[in-house]
Amino acid sequence: MKPELLSESAIQQQLTALPDWQVEGTELVKEFRFASYLAGIEFVRRVAVLAEAMNHHPDLFVGWRKVAVRLTTHSAGGLTRLDFELAGQITSVEAAPVNLT
Repeated sequence: MKPELLSESAIQQQLTALPDWQVEGTELVKEFRFASYLAGIEFVRRVAVLAEAMNHHPDLFVGWRKVAVRLTTHSAGGLTRLDFELAGQITSVEAAPVNLT
């Protein structure tokens, strides 16, 4: 069973719990910045582990000291609770310290 699309009011309500995330079309997006390139790569690794566990995979775009995350539920054609659940987990990953030694 595919997840249900969220209404515009439900999307706006969910956004209140996700600072700096924005809706662009049918995607939930945020750009994360890091002190180093490797810190961004470690962030991507951590996000990949979460995404695999949820079987819900974001588009990740890696740049120099930044990573853009784009979430949508392709099977539903837009935003569902899965996107906001994963965004919340990704926000927690961002706050976790990174040890690159």
